[in-house]
Amino acid sequence: MYIGSAQGFRLERESEYGSPEQNAAVEEIVEAVRREGDEALLRYTERFDKAKLTPERLRVTPEEIAAAYERVEPEFLAALRQAAANVTAFHEKQKRTSWMEAQPDGTMLGMVVRPLRRVGLYVPGGKAAYPSSVLMNVLPAKVAGVPEIALVTPPATGGKEGIDPYILVAAAEAGVTEMYRVGGAQAIAALAYGTASIPAVDKICGPGNIYVALAKRAVFGAVDIDSIAGPSEIAVLADDAADPRYVAADMLSQAEHDEMASAVLVTPSERLAQEVAAELRRQVATLPRREIAEASLERYGAILTVADLAEGVAVVNKLAPEHLEVITEDPLSLLGGIENAGAIFLGPYSSEPVGDYYAGPNHILPTNGTARFSSPLNVDDFVKKSSLIRYSREALRRDAAGIATLARHEGLEAHARAVEIRLEGGDG
Repeated sequence: MYIGSAQGFRLERESEYGSPEQNAAVEEIVEAVRREGDEALLRYTERFDKAKLTPERLRVTPEEIAAAYERVEPEFLAALRQAAANVTAFHEKQKRTSWMEAQPDGTMLGMVVRPLRRVGLYVPGGKAAYPSSVLMNVLPAKVAGVPEIALVTPPATGGKEGIDPYILVAAAEAGVTEMYRVGGAQAIAALAYGTASIPAVDKICGPGNIYVALAKRAVFGAVDIDSIAGPSEIAVLADDAADPRYVAADMLSQAEHDEMASAVLVTPSERLAQEVAAELRRQVATLPRREIAEASLERYGAILTVADLAEGVAVVNKLAPEHLEVITEDPLSLLGGIENAGAIFLGPYSSEPVGDYYAGPNHILPTNGTARFSSPLNVDDFVKKSSLIRYSREALRRDAAGIATLARHEGLEAHARAVEIRLEGGDG
């Protein structure tokens, strides 16, 4: 872990572009699934996931979903349902409606807002299963009005027993009825191009490993994607008002995700810097995922000292973190200067996990510094907008000369004539 002045510090982020070998492997898989459909999908599932499936066994049955409910604890289900209600309520406020504006001359302009028809959600296996991410992906789409949502997940997210029951229950609670036991780049290709068993979608959402990320990049254009998600990040901007125990605990809440996760403290307090460093050593020692958290802190952790909070805000804006906690004497006073952050948590009791699980805002956030220009997943990501234009003869007569002038300036004579021909004869 780097501990010292913020001057000259640069967070070395992991590349999201992959190695040439990884890109070549993904290209081969995606193209094979595009050409061969289910045959390639099943072949790669057997090779990578050691699961020999048939087309009939790809889709999760209603009986399996019902059985999953029997395997989850009542308190988990209650918490999940409350979280879902909070997430839904928050995203309801993001909904847009179509609009039209008529002018006295007969002109009508507007915007037609429609949901996407079909969305695919990737749910990873690997180090952990995240039912909360199922809610965060699905519920904005449901609020937007998307009628079809297909979930794909590797056939053994729950180990030898098959798909993790918590994932199945979360998906069912969110309203997903179409789930498939397939993962990796082959699942992304199936969603993008369609197979006999899995109809193609219009957009793919959800995190995954580097092969999933590269596959999403490869199919972008044939379908839309949410983003290329990088490792989790947290920055904490804090002064002497902060409790070092809180700061260290929140840094570790992200460090335990992945060895490539990043946790950074930015502070003008030398005392807080030293106390947080000590707290990190103390708290990490008892974590079940200690090895992952320690590797994350060693490679991508930092405690940066700054001259004052104004410099701290500038450092934070340069980092553009996925999660930003502001634990200062007056956090609200700093909000106006914070330009780049996926989610902003104000005050000592707004711990990052509050946003991860329960508060309502989406926890799928821009990473790798892309908070400079990207936003959290939201309802707008699941709708498309069509411009509406209706001109009257009176309005066209008024604007024709200007339209024709611009068209001819660009060398597009047919454009100009398409307007002028409508005004030939009569009183035009």
